[in-house]
Amino acid sequence: MSALFSSMTAQEVSVSASFDTTHILIGDQTGFTFTVDQPSDITLHIPEFRDTLIKNIEVLAGPVTDTTIKDAGNIRITERYLVTSFDSGSYVIDPVFAELSGEEGLKRFYSDYSYLRVMRVNLTPPDTTTGIFDIVAPYRAPVTAAEVLPWVLIATVAAVILWFIIRMVKRLRKKDAVQVEPVITDPPHVIAFRELEKLRDGQLWQKGEVKLYYSRLTEILRKYIEDRYGVFSLELTTDETLRALVRTGFKRDAVYDLLRLVLTDADLVKFAKHKPSPADHDICFSNAWQFVTETVEKPVEETAPGNTKDEKKMEARG
Repeated sequence: MSALFSSMTAQEVSVSASFDTTHILIGDQTGFTFTVDQPSDITLHIPEFRDTLIKNIEVLAGPVTDTTIKDAGNIRITERYLVTSFDSGSYVIDPVFAELSGEEGLKRFYSDYSYLRVMRVNLTPPDTTTGIFDIVAPYRAPVTAAEVLPWVLIATVAAVILWFIIRMVKRLRKKDAVQVEPVITDPPHVIAFRELEKLRDGQLWQKGEVKLYYSRLTEILRKYIEDRYGVFSLELTTDETLRALVRTGFKRDAVYDLLRLVLTDADLVKFAKHKPSPADHDICFSNAWQFVTETVEKPVEETAPGNTKDEKKMEARG
């Protein structure tokens, strides 16, 4: 990684950020695009905006991430947001950066400043003689009790009828209720091992379907992570998945590195047209299998109160 830092130049990584337009009216929506051009063999940390870009510029949706291949060895990652503002003024977005971490430290690549002007709607015409405008708002007569009472009575009768209907439906359901046995599902690791065996027996990469093989392999791992740790990995990128997993208390150890290698190698195959060797296929599969093996949820064994010797033996085995 240190050699990578020393050989990195400004031309290899470029970052840009801009709005679709520089002028909007209050409440209008516009896009904000963050683009990173980079070599395909490095992994950059790209920031993610949640609620706001800055104060008074709100994020309505996004990011929508798209990865495209520019040329041999280079890719372009694009993140698009939908934003709006309800406060007029001129806003300046500080440069957005992508980070590359390594043994020599942290290296950042910055974009330029982004500008957006939010304008009020001018409701007064230049020439007031061209039309007639109200001096005050039209008078609205207050609602009387005589006007409200019929609607109150109708609502009350309807509520009583609805209550009787609901009560009768509940009674009928109790009479016709059928006891449904609970569905017993296999533990997450059992499902993952079963799907991994199907993938191995399918021999996808041996048939030339390398991209499908890695897509299926990462899908199995991401579903296992969702069932095992509650991280909805199928909806997240690789970096987002790893960060969310750490937030659950997962340690950045050798098992963490196994998962990171599998997901990163699969991304290179799916998005950067990387062509691994047959040995690489087997290594990636073995890493996935070992990750599930190392993270199998172990059952908690109960011991009798006061049985301290047995407890110490169990702790020693753990």
